[in-house]
Amino acid sequence: MSAPGLVLLHTSPAHVPVFDALRDRNHPGAVLRHLVVPDLLERARAAGPESVAGDLRGLLSEAGPVPVLVTCSTIGAVAESLAAEHGAPVLRVDRPMAAAAVRAGRRIAVLAALESTFAPTADLLAEEAGGAPLVVRTHLVAGAWERFAAGDTAGCLARVADAADAVTGADVIVLAQVSMAGAANLVTTRIPVLASPAPGLAAGLALAR
Repeated sequence: MSAPGLVLLHTSPAHVPVFDALRDRNHPGAVLRHLVVPDLLERARAAGPESVAGDLRGLLSEAGPVPVLVTCSTIGAVAESLAAEHGAPVLRVDRPMAAAAVRAGRRIAVLAALESTFAPTADLLAEEAGGAPLVVRTHLVAGAWERFAAGDTAGCLARVADAADAVTGADVIVLAQVSMAGAANLVTTRIPVLASPAPGLAAGLALAR
C-alpha cells in the first residue's frame, strides 16, 4: 500500500513550484498534495492569526488524517495548535529552521517582508531555545512583499539579499518567510543565512513516513 504522502497548506500559489522542485531534487518519488488558500493570510494580517483558527480547522479536516506542513509563518502556530484534534502531525515549515538558528548562536537577525511574521517567529525561536537567552533583532525588508505580490520574484529576492548583507552583529540570519528563501543564494555576507523550505519539507516528509 502506498504512503498517503504529505499535505502542504499554502497562502500563495507561488509556493507550490518551490516545494515541488525541492521534492524532485531531494526527495524523488515523495507524494505531495497542495492546498492553496490565499485569503487566510489576508485575514490573519487584518484580525490576527487566531481569527482564522476555524478556517484552519476545516482545512485540516478536508486534508484528512495525514501529516500537514503549513508554509505560512504567520498562521503556523495556530495551525500547529490544532494537531491534537486533527489526529495527525501539523508542522509549521519554519520550525526546523528555528531549531537550527538557536543552535547557531544567541544573536539572531530575523528578516521578513510582513510585520505580521515577526511575533510568531520570535515566539517560535524562544520556544526552540527552551529558555536559553536570545537577542532577536527584526528587520522589515521594505518593498519586498509588494514585489512578491506583483509577481516580481527577482526584485523581491534582490531586496532581501541586500537587507541580509546589511546585517551586522548577528550569529545567524533567519529568512522568516518561504517567499524569501531564494535570497539565501544571492547574499555575500559571511553570517549564516537560513531559509525554511528545504528543512521544513524534509521534516514534514519524515512525519509522513
